[in-house]
Amino acid sequence: MKAMVFAAGLGTRLRPLTNDKPKALVELGGMPLLEIAIRRLKHFGCKEIIVNVHHFAGLIIDFLEEKKHFGIQIEISDERDLLLDTGGGLKKAAWFFDDGNPFLVCNADILTNLDLKSFYENHLKQDALATLAIRNRDTSRYLLFDENTFELNGWKNIKTGEVKWCRVQREGIVNRAFSGIHVIDPKLFSLMPDESVFSIIDVYLSSAREHRIVGFPHDDTIWLDVGKPEALEKGKGIIGRIIDL
Repeated sequence: MKAMVFAAGLGTRLRPLTNDKPKALVELGGMPLLEIAIRRLKHFGCKEIIVNVHHFAGLIIDFLEEKKHFGIQIEISDERDLLLDTGGGLKKAAWFFDDGNPFLVCNADILTNLDLKSFYENHLKQDALATLAIRNRDTSRYLLFDENTFELNGWKNIKTGEVKWCRVQREGIVNRAFSGIHVIDPKLFSLMPDESVFSIIDVYLSSAREHRIVGFPHDDTIWLDVGKPEALEKGKGIIGRIIDL
C-alpha cells in the first residue's frame, strides 16, 4: 500500500511557529506532525510514501534523512519552484503510483485515529474512483452527497452561497465536511487538467459526473485539524489516543 502526505503548505495560520520551519515539522507532544502521519501510515501497512515539500523544504528532507526514512521507502516531490495546490501536487507525484493500485493521501496537519487499513479496504469494495473521509461537522465549505449511497453530488460554500453541482440530483442530499484523507485510484490522473496548479476537489467534482466518487463517514473517530495555534493546543490532549508515544 502506497501513500502521499501533503506537507508543502506555508503554515501561515501557525505563525510565528512556522517563521523558521515548515508546518509539517511543528511538534505536538514532542513529535513533528509529519512524523505522526508517517508512523500512522506505516502502522497500517504503508511501506512506500511520497511527501511533497515547498516551505522550508530542505528542513523536511534533512529530517527524513536523520530519521533514516523511518525504515521504509520515502520519496520527495519537490515543489520549491511553485506550490501546486492539492490537485497539482498529486499530479506531479503521479510517477510514484505506477503499480495500478489505489493509494492513500493525507494532510500532515490532520490528527485522527481513523483505521486507515479499514478505510482502504472499504474503498476496494466500492468500485469507486476515489473515497473521501467525511464528517458531520461545521465548516464553511461542504461536499454534497446522496444520503443513501454517499455518492458525491456537489459542493457548497456557506459564506458566499456558491453551489457547484456535478449530478442532476437535488433531493436526498446531505452536507458533509471533507477530512483531508482519501483513497484514490490512479485512473484519476487521466482526468486531471493540463494546468499545473489546481485543487483536487475540483477534479472530484468534474469526475463525479461520470464516475463514482464516494464519501466514507467516520463520525465515530477522533479528528482534528491542527493548522491553527488553538487547535494545536487542543491536540496535546488527544495525541496519546492517536499514536503510541
